[in-house]
Amino acid sequence: MSINYDERIPNNVDLSSDRRLKRALEKWLPRYQSWWNDVGPQVFSTNEIYLRTAISTEAGGWANFDHVRMPEYRWGIFLNAPEKDRVIPGGDDAGKPVWQTVPGEHRNSLKRLIVTQADTEPASVEQQRWLASTAPSLYDARNLFQVNVEEGRHLWAMVYLLQAYFGRDGRDEADELLERRSGDVDKPRILDAFNQPCTDWLTFHCFTCFTDRDGKFQLGALAESAFDPMARTCKFMLTEEAHHLFVGESGMERIIRRGAQLAKLDPNGDARNQGGIDLQTIQKYINFWFSYSIDLFGSEISSNAADFFASGLKGRWRESKDYTEHSALNQTRAVTQVQNGQLIDTHVPLRNAMNEELRESYAKDCARVVRRWNKALQSEGVDFRVTLPSTRFFRRQGIYTDFHFNREGQLIDEATWEANKDSWLPTESDRAYVQSLMKPVHEPGKIANWIAKPRRGIHGNDFDFEYVRTDS
Repeated sequence: MSINYDERIPNNVDLSSDRRLKRALEKWLPRYQSWWNDVGPQVFSTNEIYLRTAISTEAGGWANFDHVRMPEYRWGIFLNAPEKDRVIPGGDDAGKPVWQTVPGEHRNSLKRLIVTQADTEPASVEQQRWLASTAPSLYDARNLFQVNVEEGRHLWAMVYLLQAYFGRDGRDEADELLERRSGDVDKPRILDAFNQPCTDWLTFHCFTCFTDRDGKFQLGALAESAFDPMARTCKFMLTEEAHHLFVGESGMERIIRRGAQLAKLDPNGDARNQGGIDLQTIQKYINFWFSYSIDLFGSEISSNAADFFASGLKGRWRESKDYTEHSALNQTRAVTQVQNGQLIDTHVPLRNAMNEELRESYAKDCARVVRRWNKALQSEGVDFRVTLPSTRFFRRQGIYTDFHFNREGQLIDEATWEANKDSWLPTESDRAYVQSLMKPVHEPGKIANWIAKPRRGIHGNDFDFEYVRTDS
């Protein structure tokens, strides 16, 4: 599955054999480039950046690293190789051959799933377009740009599905993806987390750790789809997504580690006095972004989720590998609900709890990450430990929206919430303080005081490697 870079749009889908589709995508290309120039990265936008570019979808040696100007980055359409004799992993038709075309009865639902996923990709680029102006190091700026160009490529992957399989409707949806804007009052992005401002690097690392991790699990569910072109597309997107999660996970560890180090230097144990971000504030940001990302999975009890699973449009995380029973019929799952002012465990049909199944897999993965951060705190010799809040805490979607909960997930009244929310979530003062630290460090080998250096560089290079050619 090597990639053809001789064509105007790099691809491994034999695009040249479908002239109509090729013309449609080549017509979309200048619109995409205009969008990138308008609301893509605005700092170092024409400098040479040390970026990786996919050259194959096979494992091992699949990417090439070199200095590239971002407007010249070769975005393209890449799908994993087809799996011989692949069958539908789950739902009513589990075990039957997968679909190579879109069944008419599932057309609207599939289009909705693709558009929602596609909309997140340009949204995050828009959220982060000014971040490089305050990059704590050129290593970090390079990682930001790598995330950005790959989110752009993921948009291409989804647009290919829309234009190749949904005709005029798909082309119209592809155009709409370039017209919505993150945070715009009139034409915002579809999901609320992708309309939130991202103006500081603590937010960026929380976002790439928690919100991009939601993307990992959503892509994983779509990779189990009966619609084989989408499954193959998402499987390769997951290969690239791993680096995005690394950026967030390792970036947060570096901020946490440095906060602990600076606290130890201060007579009062206050990292802020030493120009760092204190662990208590970091915990508030974790609370906020974990909860915002939890919302992205949808309601705990959902007929849509049941329909998506039954029809084979989505599966559970690693459905084909981790489950032996793939129908999810005649099974229930306990879901905690609020009834008469009490938290009561109720059993609902498993299919209706598929969002909760995926959310649970996500939360377990986040807990693994937090354990890693706490090992870093332990190695620094401090007693503080970061934790994840309950999945009921600070919810704006789902069955807990109309209630208040503390971090442990216990039901509380509004007065208790108001009395404690500033100790649980970032305040305007917290955000202003974090923003005050965002001073650019754009010299090779240098780094801001509030974040630790990475343990290793990118692709075997040292930290002081020229990740961004500032004189180019």
